[in-house]
Amino acid sequence: MTRSPLHDEHVALGATLVDFAGWDMPVRYSGDVAEHLAVRTAAGLFDISHMGEIAIRGADAAAGLDAAVVSGMERLAIGRAKYTMLCTPGGGVIDDLIVYRRDWDHFLIVANAANVETVTAELVERFSAFDATVENITAEVSLIAVQGPKAVGIVAAMCAAGADDVRALKNYTWCTVLLQGDVHAMVARTGYTGEDGFELFVVPADAVEVWRLALALGESEGLIPCGLSARDTLRLEAGMPLYGHELTLATTPYDAGLSWVVQTGAARVLQRPGIDGAVSMSAEPVARGDFVGREALAAAKERAVATEADPASAPEEARILVGLVGSPGRAARAGFAVLMDGRRVGIVSSGAPSPTLGVPVAMAMVHPLAAVVGTVLDVDVRGRSETMTVTALPLYSRAS
Repeated sequence: MTRSPLHDEHVALGATLVDFAGWDMPVRYSGDVAEHLAVRTAAGLFDISHMGEIAIRGADAAAGLDAAVVSGMERLAIGRAKYTMLCTPGGGVIDDLIVYRRDWDHFLIVANAANVETVTAELVERFSAFDATVENITAEVSLIAVQGPKAVGIVAAMCAAGADDVRALKNYTWCTVLLQGDVHAMVARTGYTGEDGFELFVVPADAVEVWRLALALGESEGLIPCGLSARDTLRLEAGMPLYGHELTLATTPYDAGLSWVVQTGAARVLQRPGIDGAVSMSAEPVARGDFVGREALAAAKERAVATEADPASAPEEARILVGLVGSPGRAARAGFAVLMDGRRVGIVSSGAPSPTLGVPVAMAMVHPLAAVVGTVLDVDVRGRSETMTVTALPLYSRAS
């Protein structure tokens, strides 16, 4: 089993460690609810070094990515990031990714831990006709997240240089900073909790120093270390999909309510830098070229539009993602059957008690007829029926 560079820190803090995608990772420290609520009200510190990192470098890096994933990448500016998906030719999701543009010819991709080898191999194949390299660099990166309403102040305080750049970051942008202790870091305003937050990319040799710095500077702000269990309930409340649950090879982005991820239209494309290093945009919009899964996803879009107009026209096996909110009682869990009028209409993809809302919540893949907001459904919780109401996602949104 692979250990994070922070493994000994977790042991010293009394964390419960579990096998997660082949990594020995902390599932909790002080307790799931306390950790969850700390992120909602103050700040939480997460070791997410199990996430996979892939570097794309070369003259055709942007063009190759544009052909490989479902979102346009040639127009992505340096210093920005984009959420996207790698899909099969049939439109199924291989993994959901965040892509960071480091330079005009250099991208960093963050993939799910269980999928990084599959994603790397798929990208190597898809880049075979492009002048660019694909390299799994997971072993060269440690990833630490500071999440919560007080995250910006904590991360800014960690900086020896670049604090103003951190404060100025917008969502899905990044900058490089010098942290206290002469540690270089890439800091991105991204996260998986539904709160404001940052993810810090550092080399493994610096991970312990950065972790301890965050704990020391964040203690007075209420920051505590948080495990993967709290991260899961946080993302569930925020309606964020988890691969293997809401996203699978059998689901398309449209099934998961993520149609906005698929980009097929025209865009002004970033040009390569000139002699002076400047990067310009093309004068006229350029139609995006072909990408793997485009034809199947176009058909999926047509089905989604038709289903939205007339849910009764959807085939029996059709499923779309919804949120569910229950009353105090036993929580629905992944794999539990969802029923309407006694007939099975879907399955829970994720479920847990909500520390923020105080009731059981879930996401489920259900037939479009059962997906109307306000519809009352039953979930078979180990042989007992629990009533839950279809609710728009996300189930929780932070105050802006």
